[in-house]
Amino acid sequence: MGAHAALLVRAPTPSPLPIALILILVSITSSEAVSDADILLKFRVSLGNATALGDWNTSRSVCSTDQTESWNGVRCWNGSVWGLRLEGLGLNGAIDLDSLSSLRYLRTISFMNNSFEGPLPEIKKLVALKSVYLSNNHFSGDIPDDAFSGMAYLKKVHLANNKFTGKIPSSLATLPRLLVLRLDGNKFEGQIPDFQQKHLANVNISNNMLGGPIPASLSRISSSSFSGNKDLCGKPLDSCSSKKPSAVIVALIVVAIALILVTIGLLLLVLHRNIRTVQLGGAAPVDNHSMSEVAHSSLVECGTSEMSGHSKRAEQGKLTFVRDDRERFDLQDLLRASAEVLGSGNFGSSYKAVLLSGEAMVAKRYKQMNNVGREEFQEHMRRLGRLAHPNLLPLVAYYYRKEEKLLVSEYVENGSLASHLHGNHSIDQPGLNWPTRLRIIKGVAKGLAYLYNELPSLIVAHGHLKSSNVLLDESFNPVLTDYALLPVINPEHARQLMVAYKSPEFAQHSRTTKKTDVWGLGILILEILTGKFPTNYLTVGNNSEEGITWVNSIANQEWMMEVFDKEMGGTENSKGEMLKLLKIGLACCEEDVERRWDLKEAIKHIEELEVTDGTNDEGDEFPSIAMTEDMSTITL
Repeated sequence: MGAHAALLVRAPTPSPLPIALILILVSITSSEAVSDADILLKFRVSLGNATALGDWNTSRSVCSTDQTESWNGVRCWNGSVWGLRLEGLGLNGAIDLDSLSSLRYLRTISFMNNSFEGPLPEIKKLVALKSVYLSNNHFSGDIPDDAFSGMAYLKKVHLANNKFTGKIPSSLATLPRLLVLRLDGNKFEGQIPDFQQKHLANVNISNNMLGGPIPASLSRISSSSFSGNKDLCGKPLDSCSSKKPSAVIVALIVVAIALILVTIGLLLLVLHRNIRTVQLGGAAPVDNHSMSEVAHSSLVECGTSEMSGHSKRAEQGKLTFVRDDRERFDLQDLLRASAEVLGSGNFGSSYKAVLLSGEAMVAKRYKQMNNVGREEFQEHMRRLGRLAHPNLLPLVAYYYRKEEKLLVSEYVENGSLASHLHGNHSIDQPGLNWPTRLRIIKGVAKGLAYLYNELPSLIVAHGHLKSSNVLLDESFNPVLTDYALLPVINPEHARQLMVAYKSPEFAQHSRTTKKTDVWGLGILILEILTGKFPTNYLTVGNNSEEGITWVNSIANQEWMMEVFDKEMGGTENSKGEMLKLLKIGLACCEEDVERRWDLKEAIKHIEELEVTDGTNDEGDEFPSIAMTEDMSTITL
């Protein structure tokens, strides 16, 4: 018995670690076994009145190669669910966020214009979300102060026109990437939290029960975003220290206002005849005020010219939206908005219009699309509206007239890549560094690959790839614009203005190919690396010969390291990768289209590049690569 006892004492205690590991592995295995379809079907069970989701069944793919064949309201990217846009479907019941949390790549949800009730769902369970659209429902009650804690990627929050009460949750003010906030049309009370996000420009908290001073960080927001809160004060509203005026002062103010209104009325009668004659071809605006006047007048000219025929009056002010994830507005909202000229490109001028909601949009006028019939144009716009990729600027809406068109998209905060490469730099705004430039090139390549995958019928899927058509978001990620417009641009204008028609193959054989956009990509790579503007873009017409000369001037540099833009910086180790990218750019610019790389080959080599200064821009470790200045020794 003693011996047995001794044996029992000496026997090793089983380690709990293997059991824990087994449990973890079982958990992982079981979670991976659950498909997106299973998750969404479980989520649908929680919804009431879900008849509109009848096509959610396993007889069809959740994410098809053709987005139109995917499940209703499901948006996919690279075969995974990244968005749910279940708007205006009469849905009610509960929003089962526990189920949705199993969708690893879910980044945006929109349940606007439904009939959901009760408290705000626990949004923070979906910690990776970038956009939340819950406006125009019947949610009610106080929102917990920590409702948005830990949501470091959240950029857009739309909770407008519900029945929320209590204080605005302070966790909203701590979201580092917040860009758009819509809380209007609720019953929030108390003071506004101190929002410190430097890129937060689109805020609307009107028509609530808020009071006290407006935080200084929001003083630049339009006063309309705070209207309907009778106890708010401070910029952009009246000073908090102002007192109620006496009856005499009130009477004087009324008389003065009446005189001013009469004067304004007379001026408007005079100016009304001339407002449509304002043209953008004159002298450049000298300040923001005159820029706003020119932009507004030009938009008015576009919007009011349809009034000439009685049968067309119903068309006035009608924007056609091509996306489901946008709150609607009309052309009159653009005309009433404060406007600013962003620039005048080859096809027309672009205007930034800040709507009454505080959201900034960009409207671009095109006069070179009048050879395209209405049905053909509308079908192509719907086609573009179905595109969804992080490196493409989504088309939001369009306005059709035979003589000219308006294309409406979101405003991108950091402007164009061209302005950052060729603008004046300072300590506050330094030039783009090497990791940022490499990330931009990789993003551009991914956007191009998506276009060619989604628009296989187009020989040239972008057609106008250049640095001024690459916008940079708040994180300096690239967003392509002015893409896939070749089918609707007048051919004579396209040949004069578009990048695709400056390629060697068009100059030599009057044709474009599937490799034409690769030429544009190569030019862009060289421009990013050298900081030099391509000479073939400076004049109108086919300047392929100048473009080839520009490329050769870079390729023939005897001391290759001198070709790089000094503002790009980079350590000694990164120079090897820079030279690899230079060689990729030259291979994409090969004059002989047969020898030029195709897009897949170019993207493969671009993706292999790394930021080799010890870490890449995501913080991953990389081995060192020895620097060389001899292009012939750089292998890909």
